[in-house]
Parts: sequence; C-alpha cells; structure tokens
Amino acid sequence: ERDSDQGLWDRVSHCTRYAELFEQLDLNKDGRVDINELRTGLAARGLHRGEAEEIVQESDANRDGLLDFQEFSQYLRDQERRLRLMFHSLDRNNDGRIDVGEIQHSLHKLGMNKICGKIDCLPASMDRDGNMTIDWNEWRDYFLFNPFHNMEEIVHYWKHSHMLDIGEHLTVPDEFSERERRSGLVWRQLVAGAMAGAVSRTGTAPLDRLKVFLQVHGSSSRGINLWSGLRGMVQEGGILALWRGNGINVLKIAPESAIKFMAYEQIKWLIRGSKEGGSLRVQERFIAGSLAGATAQTIIYPMEVLKTRLTLRKTGQYSGMADCARQILKTEGVRAFYRGYLPNTLGIIPYAGIDLAVYETLKNAWLQRYCVNSADPGVLVLLGCGTVSSTCGQLASYPLALIRTRMQAQATTEGLPKLTMVGQFKYIISHEGVQGLYRGITPNFLKVIPAVSISYVVYEHMKKVLGVGY
Repeated sequence: ERDSDQGLWDRVSHCTRYAELFEQLDLNKDGRVDINELRTGLAARGLHRGEAEEIVQESDANRDGLLDFQEFSQYLRDQERRLRLMFHSLDRNNDGRIDVGEIQHSLHKLGMNKICGKIDCLPASMDRDGNMTIDWNEWRDYFLFNPFHNMEEIVHYWKHSHMLDIGEHLTVPDEFSERERRSGLVWRQLVAGAMAGAVSRTGTAPLDRLKVFLQVHGSSSRGINLWSGLRGMVQEGGILALWRGNGINVLKIAPESAIKFMAYEQIKWLIRGSKEGGSLRVQERFIAGSLAGATAQTIIYPMEVLKTRLTLRKTGQYSGMADCARQILKTEGVRAFYRGYLPNTLGIIPYAGIDLAVYETLKNAWLQRYCVNSADPGVLVLLGCGTVSSTCGQLASYPLALIRTRMQAQATTEGLPKLTMVGQFKYIISHEGVQGLYRGITPNFLKVIPAVSISYVVYEHMKKVLGVGY
C-alpha cells in the first residue's frame, strides 16, 4: 500500500511539474505551445533553439504544428524514461549519483575510448551544487529538452569546437557527429569561422603586408624596421595601401574552409571507415588535417598567388583582382598561378602537425592539472594554447613560407633570377645567411595575438547569432 501511495504521489508530482513547465512555455496562454514559443523557452534556458523542431516533430501526434498539454506531457514522460535508463546504466554503484569515472567507464564499455579520454570534468551547468557528482534531478533537468537517445549523442553535445584563424591557416577542422551534420550545425560553424577569419585578417592586414614586403625584398630592405616599413607604405600609396591584397585574402577564407572541412571528412572516413563513434587519435588527425589542408590549398592556390601580387603592387599597377589575373595570364602563362606550390604544400605538414600536437598537449595538460568543475578551459587558456602552438608551427614552417612567397612574387622582382625551391634556398643562404630564411617573421609574430583574439571574439559572437552555441 505504501508503494502504491508513493507511485500515486510521484505521478501527481510529475503532472504538477509538467503543468508548470507547460505554463512557462505557453506565452500567449492559448493552451498550446507553438514552435516559436518553444524556441523562446529553450533560448531562455540557455539551450540550442534548433532542438525545438526535433521536439515538435517527435511529439506532435496530430501533426498540426502545435503541442497541447497531453502531447507535451507524453514527450516529457518518454524523455524521462530514456534519461532514467541512461542514468542507471551510468550509476555503477547504485548510489543515486554519477561521477566522471562512471561516465568514462561507460564510454569505454561502448567502445568510445577516443572520446572518453576527453571527458575529464563535469559541466558546471549540470553539476549545480559543485560536488563533482550528478544526481537524478540534475541529470534530468539538464537533458529534459534535449531530444537525445543515447550516450554518444550526449557526449557530442558536451564537445566544444573552435575554428580559430591566426591569419595564415585555419585550424584543423573539429569532428562532427551525424546529428550535427543533419542539423546544419556544421555549416553555421563554418560561416562563423569564416566571418571571424575575415575580421581578424582585416584587422591585422598592415602587419601581413609588411611581412610579405620583407620576405620578398629582404636583401634590399635590411635597414627597414617595423615602423619605417609601415610609414613607407603610407607615403607610397596612402593609408589604404596598408590593406592592399586584403580583399582576396578575405575572399579565399570561405572556399578554403569549406573545401578543407569536406576533404577532412572524406579522409577521416578513409582512415577509420564510416563507423560513427570516437575522435581520431592525434596522429590520425595530423594526417587527415595535413591532407585536407593540402587539398584545399591545391584548389585555391591561384588566389594565394593573386594575394601576393596584389599585396606587393605599386599604386596604379593593377586596377583590381581580375586585371591582376589577366596580366599574369597574358605575360607569364597558366603555370605562374602555381609558382611556389611545392614549398607551400610541404609547409602545411610541419605547421599542421606541430600546431595541432602542441595545442592538444597544452590544453589537455591544463585540464588534467587545473580542471575543477568545467570541461571548457576558458577563453584565456585557449588563447594561450593557440598562440604558443601557432608560434611553434610558424617557426618550423616559416622558411618554406618565405620561399613560397618569393616564388609567387618572382615577376615583380626585376633583376632577380627566377629560381626553383632549392635554388631559392641556396640563394638566400649565400646572400643573406640563415637569418634570411626568417626575414619578416617579427610582424608575423606580432599579428598572432591580435589575430587569434579578434578571431575568437567574433567567432563566439557569430555562434550566438547563428544559433551554433548551446
């Protein structure tokens, strides 16, 4: 009898709670919740507005696009049943609480070893009392309006992706679940990354132009420092001369991002097959990222050549991108659009490998040592890891980048021989010494912190605008 009374009380409690939730979502008090009301309610709870469509699709029994109280209650009952099964499967010692160790053990049993290593802490928004465990109420309230059906979907929900742009290369694309691809999250994230890259590159364009100028005219510009170089550009063409070549530099971000991501997905599929579940190992991500970067560069490389020529042009030399391309084609032929391609492609490998390895190592080391109640290391830590890893990657790949730029610009440097990659290397060593291979690296380093900072801020803002963030 006591069990019967308890069951009755639980049902009454559920109905009361469901009614309160329904009343909160029913903004116009017409006894039904439409898609816009549900989106607003989810956003107010800090949840992804895109989940509203899936909830309505799953719960709308009469297909009128609205949820009445009965349909709403049925969804909550079904969702709580799924969540309770997942909660009990995680709670190995049956103490009514789950911790990080139990989550990792469950993922290991599911064969998701590559993901379980990334679950080091419990999200602070879930662990509300900060005791490093999650009880049933915290678990239920956190996932009640997220129509997940298994642990893998929940793990991908926790996963955070960042596409930072440091003015040279976009970071290796993160991995996305099938659910994220179907929802359009991937492309919204790529758009956010492209916008962030456009703003950051525009903000640091004067330093980028100075870097290219020093790379190409290194032997004849030994007395030029940072300030005198910028001042000379302004004197030659006005203040707007500092942004020469920036237009095409921004224009190529979108196709480069899209091609790199699509190539990464295909290469990842070839490496591990189409089976969903788990991240690639660091070495596999290095291979996939390097090959994806090489694929993207192969397709958009003519734009790289145009960018270098437009960056180095004198006032009145070209009327625009199309005129520049026409003149190169007319005087130098199609092959000119792929000058410097070999050192550029070779440079992707050390850059992508070292950048990725250092970034992952630093971030994971910080999480293991300092993570208290959040799996997200925070803006400053990510910024620091990105800056250090990018700097290390640039130190390794910079000589190849310098040789690439000189080969791209050969037609603009009259009097100098048109050399191959090896020839350029020998010429620089014999005429400028080893330090000549790092000509222009100072402005390149100076732009890293502002570029990453601007990119991160714009990226986070664009994620909110496009509904990428949860």
